[in-house]
Amino acid sequence: MRNFLTKFAMMNTKWYIEKTSEDEILLHSLREITYSGESPYQRIEVIKTGNLGKCLLLDGKMQSSEMDEFIYHEALVHPAMFLSNDPKKVLIAGGGEGATIREVLKHPVTEVVMVDLDEEVIKISKKFLPEWSNGAFDDPRVRLVIDDARAYIEKINSYFDVIIIDLPEPQEGGPAYLLYTKEFYEKVYNALTPEGIMVTQSASTSLNNIKIFISIVKTLKEVFPYVKPYIANIPSFFAPWGFVLASKKINPGTVILDEKISSIEDKLKFYDLDSHRSMFSLPKYIKKAINEGGVVIRDDSPLSFY
Repeated sequence: MRNFLTKFAMMNTKWYIEKTSEDEILLHSLREITYSGESPYQRIEVIKTGNLGKCLLLDGKMQSSEMDEFIYHEALVHPAMFLSNDPKKVLIAGGGEGATIREVLKHPVTEVVMVDLDEEVIKISKKFLPEWSNGAFDDPRVRLVIDDARAYIEKINSYFDVIIIDLPEPQEGGPAYLLYTKEFYEKVYNALTPEGIMVTQSASTSLNNIKIFISIVKTLKEVFPYVKPYIANIPSFFAPWGFVLASKKINPGTVILDEKISSIEDKLKFYDLDSHRSMFSLPKYIKKAINEGGVVIRDDSPLSFY
């Protein structure tokens, strides 16, 4: 072990180090720091790594990479869009890179509102990561709102068919800290139409770091009658990643999606009917953790990623 560490320290390579928990870090070779700066809310960095290509980091945590962002964004967007009955009005909370909008616009929507607190993330993404949005910000159906997503959503009543929560993991003092609580999800519930559906990214589902995911599931079950968790493997996140659907009236387990998915399958790189079935087939350990663990996340007792 000592010999390995000595050889590792002597390697003429720079490394991007990401802390994923109190007991774990990830290493990626660092080829270039394209941008590094501070917004009023967080540290924003665009780097180039040897294995993932260009990457967006917020407060030192990987948000998306050139190699596999399509997996994350297709997994986040399309199950909810297909499960919804003819979605026309969509709200995206977060999603500063623009890739979430890109995927939503593959559906026949009439209005997409993206609410992001940090305008700097959008500006930096447009400049250094234009492939992510692929022109989506310029679509006339898209409206950008620079605001706190919670403050915006609490003003809306029964308007959006789909709400997509594409925010960083909750970190103490971070901009998304109170956007995973029961009180926030109650505001999301009110902003949806009677048949509305929401989806949120829900952090890691790895064995040693699953508390946030199962707590999000438990919290959403306090608010919505239908809650369906699912997972996708995102290589740049180095773990199976969690997502959770929640709906007022639509039971995801009863909707047949074959024709809907095949209608745009040629526009997608990851998501198809087989992927859909795979994502919703949870491993036994995750089902057990959901049934036995987690806490209800509240404004007065929020959870932090670490």
